[in-house]
Amino acid sequence: MKIMHLVFHPDLAQSRVNRTWQKQLVESGKVTTSRDMYSEYPDFNIDVEKEQKLLMGHDRIVLQFPIYWWSMTPLLKKWLDDVLQYQFAYGSKGDKLQGKDLMIICSAGGQAKNYSGFHMFATVPEILKPFQLTANLAKMNYAQPLYMFNADACSDDEVQKYGKSWVKVIDDSARSDGLRFANAKIHDELNDVYQQLGMA
Repeated sequence: MKIMHLVFHPDLAQSRVNRTWQKQLVESGKVTTSRDMYSEYPDFNIDVEKEQKLLMGHDRIVLQFPIYWWSMTPLLKKWLDDVLQYQFAYGSKGDKLQGKDLMIICSAGGQAKNYSGFHMFATVPEILKPFQLTANLAKMNYAQPLYMFNADACSDDEVQKYGKSWVKVIDDSARSDGLRFANAKIHDELNDVYQQLGMA
């Protein structure tokens, strides 16, 4: 399986959590391509043809980012708008991403209580609904999202622990036949990971 890992952090070099996770995923050897997208496009001038070609050349697309105001980072939003075009990702001829996997890895600076209905419907799965809808429109497999709370204040050991867990499941070969997709039974291994992290 060819995995493309795209990190959308505005200052990855200064990010303790997302920088650590990227390093762990790259060093695992499981990721085919890993890119710091803000370094790639500091002017937000996205090379659509290049991005589409890369998408077609990989089986699983992993988007990693910090949650900003219960949403995604600005460059990620623009990347989705620019790259997932009509008749490429959707439309009568838009089948270029069909059957590929979409996985989200994100960090939330706030505590878990701030993502448990305290702010209306602001659980992490609800915040990430646009990605699930995007995957559905593009006929992609939407993986159970991976996330960590309290990213601003957690210990370095905790950051490492979560990163190791992401490494364990990022290339799960079960793919769309019951891996960890939103409308299927979550794979036993991922359940074990979430139990170990206290997220089950």
